[in-house]
Amino acid sequence: MSATLESRTETPVEGEPARTSSLPLWRLLLRDRVATAAAVVLTLVLLTAAIGPMLVGDAANRIDLARGRQAPFSLESGWLDVLGTDLLGRSLLARLVVAARTTILVAVPAVLVAAVIGSAIGMWAGYHRGRRETIAMRVADVILSFPSLLLAVVVLYVFSPSAANIVLVLAITRIPIYLRTARAEAAELQSRTFVDAARTFGTPSGAIIRRHVLPVILPTLLTVATLEFCFVILAESSLSFLGIGIQPPDVSWGLMVSQGRAYLQTAWWLSFFPGLAIVLTTVSASILAAWVRLATDPAQRWRLALPRSARRRSVPQIKESTT
Repeated sequence: MSATLESRTETPVEGEPARTSSLPLWRLLLRDRVATAAAVVLTLVLLTAAIGPMLVGDAANRIDLARGRQAPFSLESGWLDVLGTDLLGRSLLARLVVAARTTILVAVPAVLVAAVIGSAIGMWAGYHRGRRETIAMRVADVILSFPSLLLAVVVLYVFSPSAANIVLVLAITRIPIYLRTARAEAAELQSRTFVDAARTFGTPSGAIIRRHVLPVILPTLLTVATLEFCFVILAESSLSFLGIGIQPPDVSWGLMVSQGRAYLQTAWWLSFFPGLAIVLTTVSASILAAWVRLATDPAQRWRLALPRSARRRSVPQIKESTT
């Protein structure tokens, strides 16, 4: 009698893979209440950043010292003061809306620039291998050897803090993440049969990367980009909190937390609501990234059709048997 460990297997419910793979993504999303709530929060944040400043007008900069530090949850002064006012009597809700646009306009370009440059270099290096791969990986290792926030602090301290400089430095520090991910995926795909067939028929390497490599690794890159969106928001908020990020008269969530920290005991809402906005946005993005990873993986997508309790039970485990 001897004990052996069976291999890890994932057995989907019979008939479930075919039915789940045919469902559109939006229907799969509605099956998961947590992911749906996260998607709603992110959609609201993006809509707020896009059209919110037009709705609140100049309320974010309108000073009224007589209404300074007005407590939240009161509609006596109008709906714009429902979250209270700051020291100068400016509507905190209006400032949150304007700050949302500033934060998103830093996070989205930084993620897009890093994703496009890093993914392109990574796929090119992973497909061709050899010296090109070595050079690309060494450059990525050099950038990763410096902590992202520390490098951003040094660069922004030397140069003037501005939204453009923040986007540039955060994009540069996050390029190696996409580069290493795309390089690993492309290196594995370049020896696949369908890539060899395209190469045999004389298809240029650039066309092979665009038509055969990119579509396969795109779901992974989207998942990484969603997670990096969280990191960039937190990084921008940290830099603004330290005073080397967004500068007045512009406003961001991190800057609002920094400006209100001295009044936590007397005006807690000045820091609480901007901090809550940061937490809700980053947590929602993290949840949605986990859902996207399952939804775009054909081998895992069937799990999304199961109830949440059954989904947890379907996690593969190492089973012990006797022979």
